[in-house]
Amino acid sequence: MPCPKPSRRLPAIRQLLEVMASLRSPQGCPWDREQDHMTLRTHAVEEVYELMDAIEAGDDHEMAEELGDLLLQVVFHCQLARERGAFDFEQVARRITDKLLRRHPHVFGDVKVKDVDEVWANWEKIKHAEKHGTKHARPSALDGIPKHLPALACAEKLVKKARKAKLLTSLKQPVGTTKRKLAKNIFELAAAAQAQGWSAEELLRSEVKRRERVFRKTEMKRPAAA
Repeated sequence: MPCPKPSRRLPAIRQLLEVMASLRSPQGCPWDREQDHMTLRTHAVEEVYELMDAIEAGDDHEMAEELGDLLLQVVFHCQLARERGAFDFEQVARRITDKLLRRHPHVFGDVKVKDVDEVWANWEKIKHAEKHGTKHARPSALDGIPKHLPALACAEKLVKKARKAKLLTSLKQPVGTTKRKLAKNIFELAAAAQAQGWSAEELLRSEVKRRERVFRKTEMKRPAAA
C-alpha cells in the first residue's frame, strides 16, 4: 500500500518533513531506508559544490533547486536523528535561531558596534563564552578548523589563525609576487607532484598537520595570560 502524500495545505517545510518520514518508513524507499549519517556525510559536500556552481553561473532556477537539495540533506539527517531519539528538525531550527539572537546583540540588544571588525570580535567572544567549560571548548587559537576541508583551504585557515595569534610572524614573503604568478606557481607545484606520482593534496595536508603541531608547541610554551 502506497504512503499517503502530505496535504498541500500544510506549510512547505512540513510537507518535506512528512515526505522524508514516509521515505524512511517500512513502506518507503529501500535506498533511503539503508542510509545513515555516515553514508550521507559526503552528499552534503557535493550539494554545496553544486550550489556554488549555480551561484557563480547566476542561475536562479538552479540555485533554488540546489538549495532544495541541500535542505534535503538537513532534513534527512534530522529524520535519522529523530528515529534515534537524539534531536529533530524543530530543535535544529530552534538552536540556530537562538544562536543568531545571542551572537547579534548589536541587532537584537543594546550593544553598539563601529564596524564589521567589532561584529566579528563580539561574535568570537560570545562563542568562546558559550563553549567555555564544555567538551566543545576551544582552548587553542588554532582550534575550530574542520579536518575534512580540502588541504589548500585548510592551509589558508591555519595560516589565518596562526597569524592572528602571532604564532606565524617570520614566514618568508616572495618579492614581486602577483596573483597571476602565484596561481601559476601553485599549478606548477601540483603538476610537479603529479609527475612524481604524488598527490599534491596529500602532500599539502601532511605539511599542514606538521605546521599545526609546530604552532601548538609554540603556543603551549607561552606564559599563561594573567
